[in-house]
Amino acid sequence: MAYEGIRAHRPLIMGRRGAVATNHPVATQAGLDVLRAGGSAADAAVAISLTLGVVEPHMSGLGGDGFYHHWSAKTGRAETFAGTGQAPAAATVARYRAEGGVPNRGPLSIQTPGKVAGLAALHAAHGARTWGALFGAAVEAAREGFAATHALRHFIGENGKIIEADATSRAIWLPGGAVPAVGSIIAQPALAATLQRLAAAGPAAFFTGDVAQALSADLADVGALPDGGDLAAVAPLLAPPIGIAWRGFEVRQTPAPSMGFALLQMLRIVESQDLAGLGWGSAALLHLMIEAKKRAFLDREAEAGREAPDFAALLSDARRDSHVAAIGDRAAHLPVRAMAEADTTYFCVVDAEGNAVSAIQSINGAFGSGVTGPRTGILLNNRMSYWHLEDGHANQLAPGRRVRHTMNAPMVMKDGRPWMVFGTPGADNQVQVNFQVLLSCAVFGFDPQQALEAPRWTSSQPGQESNYPHGGEDVVTIERGFGEAAIAGLRERGHQVKVVGDLEGACSVEAIRVLENGVRMAASDPRRDGWAAAW
Repeated sequence: MAYEGIRAHRPLIMGRRGAVATNHPVATQAGLDVLRAGGSAADAAVAISLTLGVVEPHMSGLGGDGFYHHWSAKTGRAETFAGTGQAPAAATVARYRAEGGVPNRGPLSIQTPGKVAGLAALHAAHGARTWGALFGAAVEAAREGFAATHALRHFIGENGKIIEADATSRAIWLPGGAVPAVGSIIAQPALAATLQRLAAAGPAAFFTGDVAQALSADLADVGALPDGGDLAAVAPLLAPPIGIAWRGFEVRQTPAPSMGFALLQMLRIVESQDLAGLGWGSAALLHLMIEAKKRAFLDREAEAGREAPDFAALLSDARRDSHVAAIGDRAAHLPVRAMAEADTTYFCVVDAEGNAVSAIQSINGAFGSGVTGPRTGILLNNRMSYWHLEDGHANQLAPGRRVRHTMNAPMVMKDGRPWMVFGTPGADNQVQVNFQVLLSCAVFGFDPQQALEAPRWTSSQPGQESNYPHGGEDVVTIERGFGEAAIAGLRERGHQVKVVGDLEGACSVEAIRVLENGVRMAASDPRRDGWAAAW
């Protein structure tokens, strides 16, 4: 059978009325059910978000944060809704310096969770169904249980010591002291009860009501810093997206505290190059993209974390030209001033009217802090590990501040309408994998499933990692599917290269491409439990 471009092994899912792509089949079904029942893209996003927190708990949940990027077909207006908690009032630089730094896991790694605030703001602005009507799939999966997948077993096994340190987490994820077998049913009755209370009382209950009271008690009992006052102070951040014109498209991104602007910078750096002439997968193209990433990450480190980054300057012609001039034929070895793969989940939705949501949410590391609230069943984040303690750093810890996030939720527009909605988890790898997916589709004509299954690379720089202690290697990790010639070409240019197997690279992209005839092409990444659906 002849294929244009690379051979994808999952079918391209297509429909004319709606599409969903998430990192778990149960969540994808939850979103599709809402769309088929007449719900909006925002309604489906709420159902998906809640369900992912149950069936993909190591990636996101009520105990974390989220960014939601919405486009309205009726008004043509784009908005972003950020649910990001602030550093607790008791979290000071002096306190963590006395601890010897910010712990990566455990109670003192827990920051005030904010996801529910962003999700509720999205629903209040664009929901068509009631808040409580969107909890059914999540409650059922938590109460009745869901089947353990290969991916979940992998993450439980990798994080066994973190899980074992907390009695509540251990009882759920290591029953009998062992990783659950594939297909084992995992139920979370305490979380089911919390979801039911939140459905009935509304989202405010998470921050000031009975859910907040139970969560505050959980936080106090485990020795975490956030308290009832910190929860009550959480508010969503509402802002228009930032964006650039790029080769006939408009590429939009979530603004601060997201670090999504780095994707826009990479695109600007390569926009005038003959990308098609270099050839997809060639050593020359890979070198150019990797070097563009390195330059953009210097700015990411210096500017991300400021309350109001100067995006006009960062995305200006002058900044672009200075970066382009600095890229040579050899690999540059550029440590960042002081910036691990964190674990997150991404999903996207396009409904019957054409409304679109690009969404990403996280508890930071796999299983977050490792701590589960015994009353609420909420697995809590370890987002405090993103803070810096150095005086004068753009991302220095201060009580009440919001930390910068690698989470970003892009959307690509053409002729004023969504052309592709896509994104990925993967911390510092997110924007660089999004970069590759976009070029594969917009420059080389790949359909989204081809782009998601295509080989990928990720670049690391010393000091790059967002999690404390902000380390990082000077290495390019590349899937072997690029072929020996391309890999050898990178080495000849001075890159330190680590080769991994097919589909063993970072991230787990989900995407929906909208054609001019209204067909929605939905695609999912086989590197985790991604699944796409359309009707």
